[in-house]
Amino acid sequence: MSLQLLTRTASFDAATFESEAENRANAGLSLLQRWTERSASWQLYEVADEARAKAWLDKSAALGHAPAAAHFLRTA
Repeated sequence: MSLQLLTRTASFDAATFESEAENRANAGLSLLQRWTERSASWQLYEVADEARAKAWLDKSAALGHAPAAAHFLRTA
C-alpha cells in the first residue's frame, strides 16, 4: 500500500511554496495534486519515507510555517 500525506495551508503563497520544493524533496515528498479553496490550499504528496516526512513536518512547525493540518493516509 502506498503512503500519502494530505496537508492544508490556511493561506497559500506560491513563492513560498516553490522555495520549499527542495526541502520537500529531501523529505521524500512528491507533490501529486494541489487544490485551492478560497485563500486556503490542499496538497497531496506521495511519501517515500515516513520518518523523513514527519521530521519535515516537525521542523516546519518549529520554524513557524507548518501546514494548518497534516494527515498521513494509506490507500485502501
